[in-house]
Amino acid sequence: MINYDLIIIGGGPGGYMAAERAGQAGLKVLLIEKRELGGVCLNEGCIPTKTLLHSTKMFDNVSHGINFGLYVKAIPGRIDSYRPELNHKFVIERKNKVVETLVNGVKTQMKKNNVTVVYGEAYIIDSSHVKADKEVYSGDRLMIATGSVPVIPPVDGLAAGIKKGYVITSREILDLEKVPKHLVVIGGGIVGLEMASYYKSAGSKVTIIEMLPKIAGTLDAEISDLLAKNLFSKGIDILLDTKVTTIKKDSVIYEGGLVKADKVLLSAGRLPLIEGFGLDNLGLVIEHGAIKTDSFGRTSLPNVYAVGDVNGRYMLAHTAYREAEVAVAHILGKRDEMRYDAVPSVLYTSPEAASAGETEESAGSRGIDFAAVTVPMAYSGRYVAENNVTDGICKVIIDRKHRNIIGVHLYGSYASEIIISACMMIEMQMRIEDVRKFIFPHPTVSEIIREAVFRL
Repeated sequence: MINYDLIIIGGGPGGYMAAERAGQAGLKVLLIEKRELGGVCLNEGCIPTKTLLHSTKMFDNVSHGINFGLYVKAIPGRIDSYRPELNHKFVIERKNKVVETLVNGVKTQMKKNNVTVVYGEAYIIDSSHVKADKEVYSGDRLMIATGSVPVIPPVDGLAAGIKKGYVITSREILDLEKVPKHLVVIGGGIVGLEMASYYKSAGSKVTIIEMLPKIAGTLDAEISDLLAKNLFSKGIDILLDTKVTTIKKDSVIYEGGLVKADKVLLSAGRLPLIEGFGLDNLGLVIEHGAIKTDSFGRTSLPNVYAVGDVNGRYMLAHTAYREAEVAVAHILGKRDEMRYDAVPSVLYTSPEAASAGETEESAGSRGIDFAAVTVPMAYSGRYVAENNVTDGICKVIIDRKHRNIIGVHLYGSYASEIIISACMMIEMQMRIEDVRKFIFPHPTVSEIIREAVFRL
């Protein structure tokens, strides 16, 4: 029996990143994955959803090109030839090619770094032995990166709907052959909002049902409100503070009403996957349904680590990447540690929303003496030049006592690309006086942060 330095269960972002870093360092690594390398993020989440959304953003830009002086002349004899159309089938085919390319890229990295990959269901015997593909493998250390699964709320008719196919999850909606006439989205989180945006542009009548008083979870309340208004202006109906009671083949019943539905997207959140692979045999400390870890990614057993969604901290691929790197560094005896003060979160709707650090709500609940300023994105020359919609904002939050930036929230184009600079400012505990001395390139949308700090 070959003994490995590290056995990793789960080939998603946390798992394959840990395997790559450990392999680069010369460790003998075994990676066990039951489906495809890349996990939910690469196969059913981050990458495929962004591929779809990019197509609709281009489609929307062409559809509203007249606002920027763009006209398309009709071909003589073809009255409707000037109307842009979104070819959903082609978009899905392109998504599949993108995913295939990137999955192959992960496979190449595993091979390059001498990582042994086994496909099959993993079962933990003990902290040093794991069974997969009818073989038992031994290892000095074990890393659990099993990810998460969709929340299945106790709604009448939900189980039957999933079985019969008219209720779908984030996996199935990415492969729909036809655009549904009526799409109901249960849950106003990131996945629900992004898929609502795509299918609305693709031609669906879309209704979002959210049981909380706001969409987008912990997103800054002001930005959440702007986003909701923007989605509504595009024809997406949003029902807040609303509980779904029954799901039928052609409709969704909620407290106070009913809405037609050809397809129902279940996006009510996700839970850490901690069952079905022998985790109980380890006796790890579990808190709130997730594996408890320290700042090095260690569990309650010193030779067992847990990274990504399964530890319940931040269910984001980029957080899993960093957790994996920290865990491998600890295994190698290097000094590194996880910090969660500046984890970026991005919504790839149009416009985009991005945030990092404290919101006004979270800062207040923690008793932080803070100050906040909100400036319109219209203060950025490039933003005005490139956008017809000018309701974007930038909010910067500081700790009054230390004058350092503790939160940045953006709503507008390029938000996803700008937020990393805000993360650095928060991570390095920069004071607003420090940021004021930066030379921002002009004209860029990123200048909006400079505009904000000069108003604090």
